Amino acid sequence: MKVKIYPSKVSGSVTIPPSKSMSHRAIIAASLANGKSTVSNVAYSDDIKVTIEGMKQLGATITCLENSVLIEGIKDFTSLQNNNVFCKESGSTLRFFIPIFSLCNQVVKFTGENRLLKRPQAIYENIFKSQQISYVQDDDKIEIGGSLTPGNYELDGNVSSQFISGLLFALPLLQGDSTITIREPYESRSYVDLTLEILTMYGIEATYTSSNVLFIKGNQSYQACDYTIEGDYSQLGFFAVLATINNDLKCLGLTHDSNQGDRQIVSILQQAGANIEYIDNGYLVHKSTLHTNEIDLQDCPDLGPILSVMAMYTPSTRIYNASRLRLKESDRIQAMEDELLKLGVDIETTESEIRIKQRDTYTCNQVLSGHKDHRIVMSLSVVATVLDTPVIIEEAQYINKSYPTFFEDLASVGVKVEIIHD
Repeated sequence: MKVKIYPSKVSGSVTIPPSKSMSHRAIIAASLANGKSTVSNVAYSDDIKVTIEGMKQLGATITCLENSVLIEGIKDFTSLQNNNVFCKESGSTLRFFIPIFSLCNQVVKFTGENRLLKRPQAIYENIFKSQQISYVQDDDKIEIGGSLTPGNYELDGNVSSQFISGLLFALPLLQGDSTITIREPYESRSYVDLTLEILTMYGIEATYTSSNVLFIKGNQSYQACDYTIEGDYSQLGFFAVLATINNDLKCLGLTHDSNQGDRQIVSILQQAGANIEYIDNGYLVHKSTLHTNEIDLQDCPDLGPILSVMAMYTPSTRIYNASRLRLKESDRIQAMEDELLKLGVDIETTESEIRIKQRDTYTCNQVLSGHKDHRIVMSLSVVATVLDTPVIIEEAQYINKSYPTFFEDLASVGVKVEIIHD
């Protein structure tokens, strides 16, 4: 699928969809609880769908309503419905599932699409092999063959916090206590905090005994809980930057005191000179004149692509601690460089930095590629609204991974969007 985005002036308001990060965590925790839970304000992106299907395979009974999920959790780990678990492109699903499904103490095979199995997984491989548990990975699958045991876990903190979260879901259910020691640099700590927040809601205790060590008591059980998902700050990023470079927008459906790391989008834009008002249920973001700034992506790597768009409208911007962007659905540093060069952007990149200097005008006479990456497609769509001529973006269907209604929401605030089916 292609999308054609026309130059458009936006206005009005948009309700930001529910947090994908929180949705994964709440659905998993409710599925591990012995009892009935309702998870409300759920959007059925591709990533969330595969998490729901996986937890059904584990034995949870899940009913999907229009925007809520009714879940009756598993009673134990003996009801595995299917040993082949498809994770599509969801890194969160795969990395959360591997420790959890190990508790079935069976051979379980995980598969996916595109770059999923090429993304780093060595942390789990090392853990499983150190415990003499079978772990086999090739281009088509990851296959495990046994249960994790309680004990002391040490892992690098600069690959993905999802490995930490995956262990946090599983370790409380083991027969003994465990610790997780995270080696510096400890990046994306805020995502671990989201996991700890959900665990607390569902009756699980896991606490820091020092800044980099988590203690997890064994023999715990998840308690059923009704939970409402808050708005997604990573998706706010697209509309907040859109408003900053295009025209004023109200962005609704957000909790001001959220623990999401991507809440930094608000302070990052403010530090660059954006005028943002706090209003009930969200923010009023004004079109603003931006100034030179530096942005640290250590705790909010998903914001990298859209902040590269913002940087086009600042005199000069340096984005650093960005190396993890190269390990996502695409190499997001390379993908954004390739596409922004087609617009005439003055961009230079290294392994872990992006530097962009503003130019007076940008023009695009080429078709842009979405690089099979939802965040690349959405970022390019935002900048297309302020160019002089319409832009066609290929592989636009990949928005379904996280934000299926993105183009509808763009249209609702005044953007002319034309869907072109192949």
